Amino acid sequence: MPTLLIADDHPLFRAALRGAAADAVADLQVREADSLDGVLAALEAEPGIDLVLLDLHMPGNHGLAGLAAIRAQHPGVAVVVVSANDDPRVIRRALDHGAAGYLPKSTGLEDLREAIRAVLGLQQWLPPSLRNAVDGARSLPGDAELAARLASLSPQQFRVLALVAEGLLNKQIADRLGVQERTVKAHLTAIFERLGVRNRTQASVVLRELELSDPARQL
Repeated sequence: MPTLLIADDHPLFRAALRGAAADAVADLQVREADSLDGVLAALEAEPGIDLVLLDLHMPGNHGLAGLAAIRAQHPGVAVVVVSANDDPRVIRRALDHGAAGYLPKSTGLEDLREAIRAVLGLQQWLPPSLRNAVDGARSLPGDAELAARLASLSPQQFRVLALVAEGLLNKQIADRLGVQERTVKAHLTAIFERLGVRNRTQASVVLRELELSDPARQL
């Protein structure tokens, strides 16, 4: 019995996704989250989740950073990105960072059902109207390497990196994660090596490179 996690901060949109998902797959179990922290907590609590429909701009998420976090911490979970942004270059970046599919929020219900069935069947899915444009979109220079470097981090190392990007000091990170400060320092040494950076500032920049603008929130 497959399990789907719908991750979006708009209740009405979650309800629409839930209804379409229930129509698409028999006996589908559906969970919901309205923030990136909620997504990561749900994945920790329920290892059997098969698929996440991830809003790129929900609270706590900044562009592709949430996708990178899930892929690093839960590599066995498929992620379909959901966004109002249908720029083929953005979609190309999401695929390069490990997304199994991409759903613009303008997608019709039948395409949504097809997408869920396809990804649960271990296939990649893109909107038919955008496939040629995405195929022709060039990957951002260095993006594939960045995705590989982020994927090489352990779940705890990624958590440390995210907290560094928030501006927390080693002691604050240690308190937040319930570990010793020397453990944080050891993680940072490994993070710097795997990301090919020299210091905390450069490590923070790595995550900021994953930020994207949200057309739905632009004036």
